[in-house]
Amino acid sequence: MCGIAGWLDSEMDFYTKGKEIAAVSRTLKSRGPDQKGEYIGRGFALIHRRLAIIDIEKGRQPMTFSYHGRKYTIVYNGELYNTEEIRKELVYAGFQFSGHSDTEAVLKAYIHWGSDVVTKLNGIFAFGIYEEREKTLFLCRDRIGVKPLFFSDYEKGFVFASEIKAIFATGAVKPQIDENGLNEIFFLGPARTCGNGVFKNIEELKPGEYAFFKKGKLTRKTYFKLRARPHTHSPEETEENVRYLLQDAIKRQLVTDKPMCFFLSGGLDSSIIVKTASDYYKEQGKGKISTYSVEYEDNRKYFQKSLFQPTADFEYIGMMSREADTLHREIILSNKDLAEALEDAVYARDLPGMADVDSSLLLFCKKVRENFDVALSGECADELFGGYPWYHNKEILFEDCFPWSKDPSIRRSILKKDVLPKGEEYAREKYLETINSVEKLKTDSPLESRMREMFALNFYWFMQCLLDRKDRCSMYSGLEVRVPFCDYRIVEYAFNMPWEIKALRGREKGIVRKAFEKLLPEEIVWRKKSPYPKTHNPEYMELVSKMAVKALDSGSPISKLLDREGVMSIIENPDKISSPWYGQLMRAPQILAYIAELEMWYEKYQPEILI
Repeated sequence: MCGIAGWLDSEMDFYTKGKEIAAVSRTLKSRGPDQKGEYIGRGFALIHRRLAIIDIEKGRQPMTFSYHGRKYTIVYNGELYNTEEIRKELVYAGFQFSGHSDTEAVLKAYIHWGSDVVTKLNGIFAFGIYEEREKTLFLCRDRIGVKPLFFSDYEKGFVFASEIKAIFATGAVKPQIDENGLNEIFFLGPARTCGNGVFKNIEELKPGEYAFFKKGKLTRKTYFKLRARPHTHSPEETEENVRYLLQDAIKRQLVTDKPMCFFLSGGLDSSIIVKTASDYYKEQGKGKISTYSVEYEDNRKYFQKSLFQPTADFEYIGMMSREADTLHREIILSNKDLAEALEDAVYARDLPGMADVDSSLLLFCKKVRENFDVALSGECADELFGGYPWYHNKEILFEDCFPWSKDPSIRRSILKKDVLPKGEEYAREKYLETINSVEKLKTDSPLESRMREMFALNFYWFMQCLLDRKDRCSMYSGLEVRVPFCDYRIVEYAFNMPWEIKALRGREKGIVRKAFEKLLPEEIVWRKKSPYPKTHNPEYMELVSKMAVKALDSGSPISKLLDREGVMSIIENPDKISSPWYGQLMRAPQILAYIAELEMWYEKYQPEILI
């Protein structure tokens, strides 16, 4: 994985912009600590920071290849999981290869197939390819949106990058935020509308989208979306297909020239990955795999059962580690470090995020990076296979709103009267835009129809938020984290799976459980879903309460939007919050941490507020 950026401006002499180009490169250093490179020409500059994982010597970037009198240069971030298949087709077509990097395969695949290359790639990626003779830039993002790609189309030019901070480092685009951007932060955050960069004039290429920039004009096209098709397989065939698709996706992602480990939570999803990888390693004679889990100081002492988190993880982690015969290590985080890392988490994401859910991942990845360069993680099975409670509770399922953020009153309570008066309406419009765009079959029952809507809501919102979190917090520590459940073949198959099969035996992820019940311990297979672990220690609540009060007292433009009484009510009555801010994990401590992050974000980016 890497950090990429590009800057096009026909009136600019980029040979005189060494300071700005170096600044862009520095902002992406954490994404690519191993190598850096720039390629500058008349009217363009391409910038790359590399975390070298595959073909360390011959995969350097920017990578240039001349073909039939045209010169093509790529900056690429990601991993391709069908490189060998593509390479074989290209060799048959007459291409030769100097190395075995997927970067070279993607570049030559684009030269051969043009924009149709998008139908050939299976992986997680974001890349730009510049063709010098026609002065044409091609941009592409993977189907699922695992890898980020932001851009700004300003008056005289165009900038793109893996992260927003890199765009601001050019000096060509200034940080500003208008009412819509603030509505994103206060009424949708930490989620954001697909393609929306929150800052004014910052956009993101959407999942499954590519674009051309030529002669000052940007043209965008969607090449992948959720398509409704009949499901023609029996439950038994579906079980077999699910098992094959998941195991195939996992095995494809075990290719690396650097040390690899695996995240293990004791839940179904990470256990499937760990068991599949462990068996594969043993078949290949590679020995034991290494697994990691995260925990917090004194968490076992303060753990409280809830609907969303009915059981603690540690017993299941030990069980699965023994079953797969792994070398396991538990990373224990302090609450003080967790709170202090909120600032790094904001900078990693360029925006306020999921509070300690972000900072814990960032610290966890930092520790893992001391020994490994690559990890596999079990994100996104819940969104695809109905793992969340809102899929199964009929009262929540058919509520006409985002299921993870049903009640906007907690969001409204922290704002002063008359601030962002259209916030609720803005969020409502985004919800309706999503469900109204969902493809359905005429034969869908009301339940199946709603399940398609719920799938799309989770795919384009909740899942994107988690993927952004995973990419930005892991890459901030220079760790590449792969997510096998995000193979687009799995997404397509799951979208069209009837609910009675998907929720086999009335259970969340029922079909996945059935597919692996003979390969995993019964206690793991049929364990009730438990979310990403968070701290339950009251020390953390005390720390973030002080940070929230500090934000109130800062005197910044952000603090002037906040209602002191509303914020203090959360501090003084944390147990009275009936509906979480976002999802299963953001309750009183995380809301206060989010408020603290707002102030940290403002101090770091100093955006001009346009309201």
